Amino acid sequence: MEPVRIGQGADPDRPESAINMPPDRFLDREEGWLRFNQRVLELAEDTGIPLLERVRFLAIFASNLDEFFMVRVAGLKRRLATGLAVATQSGHHPRDLLERVAEVTHELMLRHAECFAHSVAPALAEAGIRIVRWDELDDTERHRMRRFFRCAIYPILTPFAVDPAHPFPHISGRSLNLGVTVSDPEAGPHTFARVKVPPMLSRFIELGGERFVPVEDVIAAHLAQLFEGMEVLEHHAFRVTRNADLEVDEDETDDLVQSLENELLRRRFGPLVRLEVEETISDAVLRILRHELGAEEREIFRVPGPLSLAGLDQIADLDRAELKYPPMVPVEPRDLQGRTEDLFELIRERELLVHHPYESFVATTERFLALAAADPRVVAIKQTLYRTSGDSPIVRSLIEAARAGKEVVVLVELKARFDEQQNIQWARTLEDAGCHVVYGVVGLKTHCKLALVVRREGDGTLLRYGHIGTGNYNSSTARVYEDFGLFSADPEVGEDLSDLFNHLTGFSRKSHYRRLSVAPGGLRSDLMAQIHQEMDNAARSEPARIRIKVNSLVDEDIIDALYEASRVGVPIDLWVRGACALRPGIPGLSETIQVRSILGRFLEHSRIVVFENSGDPRVWLGSADLMPRNLDRRVEALVRVADPDQTRRLVELMDLAMADTTASWRLGPSGTWTRATHDAGGEALLDVQNTLRGDRHLRAVDG
Repeated sequence: MEPVRIGQGADPDRPESAINMPPDRFLDREEGWLRFNQRVLELAEDTGIPLLERVRFLAIFASNLDEFFMVRVAGLKRRLATGLAVATQSGHHPRDLLERVAEVTHELMLRHAECFAHSVAPALAEAGIRIVRWDELDDTERHRMRRFFRCAIYPILTPFAVDPAHPFPHISGRSLNLGVTVSDPEAGPHTFARVKVPPMLSRFIELGGERFVPVEDVIAAHLAQLFEGMEVLEHHAFRVTRNADLEVDEDETDDLVQSLENELLRRRFGPLVRLEVEETISDAVLRILRHELGAEEREIFRVPGPLSLAGLDQIADLDRAELKYPPMVPVEPRDLQGRTEDLFELIRERELLVHHPYESFVATTERFLALAAADPRVVAIKQTLYRTSGDSPIVRSLIEAARAGKEVVVLVELKARFDEQQNIQWARTLEDAGCHVVYGVVGLKTHCKLALVVRREGDGTLLRYGHIGTGNYNSSTARVYEDFGLFSADPEVGEDLSDLFNHLTGFSRKSHYRRLSVAPGGLRSDLMAQIHQEMDNAARSEPARIRIKVNSLVDEDIIDALYEASRVGVPIDLWVRGACALRPGIPGLSETIQVRSILGRFLEHSRIVVFENSGDPRVWLGSADLMPRNLDRRVEALVRVADPDQTRRLVELMDLAMADTTASWRLGPSGTWTRATHDAGGEALLDVQNTLRGDRHLRAVDG
């Protein structure tokens, strides 16, 4: 890779350190995300994983891909449509990138269908679980399905014919449909019709005895009842994915909630970004769909049926324990085991670091807020909510606290993508209970995970207890998302949280904090300063090293700073679950950088940053990924871990994940991820998540 010379394409707005760096030093963010989803697919293909977990990974792959098209591909198309089609960080024009995305997506979707049809489905059949097509049903099953159709499906179906009197119906995003061609035996001409599969129906209809048939097969077998007197010539399943990004101008709206609700109604009918059809579709029907939906060739994906395999969650949820991971029982953190003191007293004594899902979310975070709601000494609770569960114990605690007369302030982020409607409902419920509800800062998403409890102690003084987390206050996802939370009664943390909540609910331009680093404003500069400090330490031959764990690493300035640090010899370990735009192992650029990715039973979700700091590591954890949106357009918070034992514990976790003896995916300079599960002698490498279940800090047990 040749360096960019001044006057030969160098960007004057880029930092000085970037001027003499290779122009192709960034990987495509979009392709990087697709390669992350490929790693999910590789888990589904892994026959060493319990069968129903493989089924779930197939469902996750499909759901992930839907979201990718609804957001990332939609964003690229919008840039083209609005004339803002400048080159991406990798140097590719959005039009070229869309072509590449279509190519990679076609490959992955076919591989996904192949895995289902030729690996997972046969393995399910061997285990007595069969997903069969209509032609495979016996007479008894067909008779049962005819009754089921008449009673439970037919009343809610609506066929839409397309002719001069009936325009082509609008197809909502992610709906499953049948394109049907019928002929009138008397009049003769062929007519196209669309039948939508009602979304309230199960994706697979249970036949009994763990046999299932796709719902569209049941509908297709009874089309003659929908088009009585007509001849049904052909039918084909199809599915549309649409742009799901919401556009709300917060500066122009007087009622953010109402504006957001209006946008949610429009989401299902945004511009098309993908048309999925079964590979058996006829050219004639595809021409109709392409014309009426305005689909370009690269937006059309022909794949083997059945479509909409995100619905495989239904199969993964079957009660077959022997086909799943053994259930894990989260335990109380070691610091709480055998202790009878009040939780607040324990936090006053020492900061508490908890690691979910290995350590119980219920016994720590939910308990913290439940005690705060019930404790007569607690006078105020302040809380951020980004995503929470449908029946949230934490929300119930906040409601109980408000009804008990405590000051309760809840910052609900209404713009949490795909959770907007639920958050609107929670906001109204909290307001009705007497909580003060605010919706964040105009122009920013509030993504930080914070709780602040103000308590009057026995001597009459007010003491602040805080919780700073890497994950959402969601009891459902806390069972499968890997996250950390830090509980603290340190006055500096308490003052930082008070200042930050005042910034979120009022007006301030505060950017300096004590133990917090906050975006936007301070976090980016704090990270850059510490990266450069490691460079200075390396120049003085002092211990220098950078370790980072994030979900995504795509910020150009941070990546360039890491390249710069690598050039002066700083060892850099990057643990990235999803998209990574950095190229490791490039001579003269990133020789000291290694990138790992770990996927498995739990979703690696925590964010950790470790700077060696001349042998006295500084460790941060919090909510921010290393993306422009997190550093510049969201309210994020990282907290510096102060306890030496907790610092050591987090450093050891990073070292475990990055070790060559640990199973992981390893990123190469070209952007290719290679999975390593065994060493050269054929011995299985350590599994991080299995190892942590037996960690001396956790002692989680299988139940």
